[in-house]
Amino acid sequence: MSADLSALGIAVGHATDGVGATGITVVRGVRGAFRCAAAVIGRATGTRELHAASPFHLVDRVDAVVLTGGSAYGLDATAGAMRWMEERGRGHPVSGGVVPIIPAAVIFDLMPLGTFTARPTAAMAYDACDTAAPMKIFDIFVIISS
Repeated sequence: MSADLSALGIAVGHATDGVGATGITVVRGVRGAFRCAAAVIGRATGTRELHAASPFHLVDRVDAVVLTGGSAYGLDATAGAMRWMEERGRGHPVSGGVVPIIPAAVIFDLMPLGTFTARPTAAMAYDACDTAAPMKIFDIFVIISS
């Protein structure tokens, strides 16, 4: 059974480096920010701005969530999602513009498949934002688990 996420206003985009065996998934709001939460489990976690998913954070919504490969190196790819949001005026309003709020988490996929030096890029994150579309929950599971 699957559920349509378009009613929730959530879109999912993905970009893959097939040769390097890595990729990036972006979950973003269709028209704006959304609420999220996160639980960190494990001893070797890699995250960026994860506290933004906390109920104690200054802002109560995020503009996107990035799930990336490339271990800690992959966190740099989030810059592409930041640029995509800023170009569209999406983010926390501040004097002079907006600051997109985008928590990110990584997985260690540097070995044994692909190439150790392959990492998701900002261009991949930008493309994932640009091609994101509302998906069914089953489709999201397939993307995350593939």
